[in-house]
Amino acid sequence: MLPIRWDPFKDLGTLHREMDDLFRRTFGSFGLSREPEVEAGAWLTPAVNTFVKGGTFHIQAEIPGVQKDNLDVSVDGNVLTLKGERKSEEETKEKDFSLRESQYGSFMRRLTLPEGVNTEKIHASYHDGILEITMPTEKKISTGRKVMIEGREESKKGKEVH
Repeated sequence: MLPIRWDPFKDLGTLHREMDDLFRRTFGSFGLSREPEVEAGAWLTPAVNTFVKGGTFHIQAEIPGVQKDNLDVSVDGNVLTLKGERKSEEETKEKDFSLRESQYGSFMRRLTLPEGVNTEKIHASYHDGILEITMPTEKKISTGRKVMIEGREESKKGKEVH
């Protein structure tokens, strides 16, 4: 058997969850579970993709299992806020499950919009668990550029030393 190198800082989040689960299974919950708000924020924050295509700024948020009526999209200045709630279909007791990984509860995600988007003409649609928000761009949005990193060798070549 080959030795396995252990890196204690590689995945502290997983280690923390596994230790919580171990204590919960051994001693019961007894207040060892995380706060619902923290858990909801950590687990239910939707993954978001943003891009510009054809003069339109797009935001796609993955929100599976959330009903359209439980979603709220608002804009305040250049900040877009997504709020929602994923509700359990029926009330069940924890002991009825063999395994329960689905998370339920409220979430909120705020995104700073780039300069040049017209928030007056925002449009939102929701289909198959994907919330898509579009708005036209008034001017070209900078997508970034490559920056050269100068190192010790390059800086010596370009400079004369007296």
